[in-house]
Amino acid sequence: MKAAIYKGIKTMACEERPAPAVTEADDAIVRVVRACVCGSDLWFFRDGREADTQTGHEAIGVVEQVGADVTVAKPGDFVIVPFPYSCGRCPVCRAGFESSCPHGGYFGDGDGMGCQAEHLRVPHADGTLVLVPGDATTFSDALLADLLTLSDVMPTGYHAAASAEVKPGDTAVVFGDGAVGLCAVLSAKLRGAGRIIAMSRHEDRAALAREFGATDIVPERGDEAVAKVLDMTGGYGADAVLECVGSAQSNDTAMKVARAGAIVGRVGLPHGVEADIPGLFYRNVGLRGGPAPVRHYDTTADLLNLVLNGEIHPGRVFTAEFTLDDIQAAYDAMDQRRTIKSLLRVSEV
Repeated sequence: MKAAIYKGIKTMACEERPAPAVTEADDAIVRVVRACVCGSDLWFFRDGREADTQTGHEAIGVVEQVGADVTVAKPGDFVIVPFPYSCGRCPVCRAGFESSCPHGGYFGDGDGMGCQAEHLRVPHADGTLVLVPGDATTFSDALLADLLTLSDVMPTGYHAAASAEVKPGDTAVVFGDGAVGLCAVLSAKLRGAGRIIAMSRHEDRAALAREFGATDIVPERGDEAVAKVLDMTGGYGADAVLECVGSAQSNDTAMKVARAGAIVGRVGLPHGVEADIPGLFYRNVGLRGGPAPVRHYDTTADLLNLVLNGEIHPGRVFTAEFTLDDIQAAYDAMDQRRTIKSLLRVSEV
């Protein structure tokens, strides 16, 4: 099969690799229809990791084979593959945090289970896969793009909003104008925020943020951003803060613009982040969040039905399309901010 392979810093290749097979009774083999490049993929793309490893953690596709214990899906079914795989049975999974399952893991971590490939082995299929009802052969490209976001960025944006406890009428501030940040804007809108301040300095992304529900755009950074948001909120700060970047500056600013008693919902993969714990203590500001429990939100928070019913269109974050043969160009476009998110057309339903 064709698979995207990380070769070294800023170097990707499409190579032939052995197709996966069922190795455990709870495995499923999925033929990938659509995959994509994530903003978090750029960390290893820019900074390095073990070379000659498969990449990618977002996919949708058709089940081709299942192990003897799999009941969630059968061959021919169309499924979403969340970026974390999980057992679905332990106390952590039952509590709705399957992304932290002690028996699970993450696709694309160099273990041979990369989603940017023609086929994918899914461990713990019953606790991982999300079955999509309906005749997938009738799904439009736009619907497939919407469904693909449900493997990561839409539930991750929703996790930021849920962790920050966005409530009807709240003023929410969203840090990050990539795909996750934009989906966080959409999620804050879904949860009823009355005012949504998107921190963006790129007009194409700001335009999509407005389409998704942002009422204000703030391009400032650092101390200037803090001063601007405080001024916009009467000096009190935001009722809910959604941090979707992970950088030290983004986290620092997010914590400073939170109203006393507010929660910072953080989903950006943290890099070099430090927190003023005493300062947060005296302001009663909370920090919550982490890797998103995708399956939980796709089902329990009804994200899948919202997409299938055409009520939300998070697939708008895909602004460029590539094939596996073009994997270098797909990563370059993300790295150079020429696209919000790169979609990979792998096969047809």
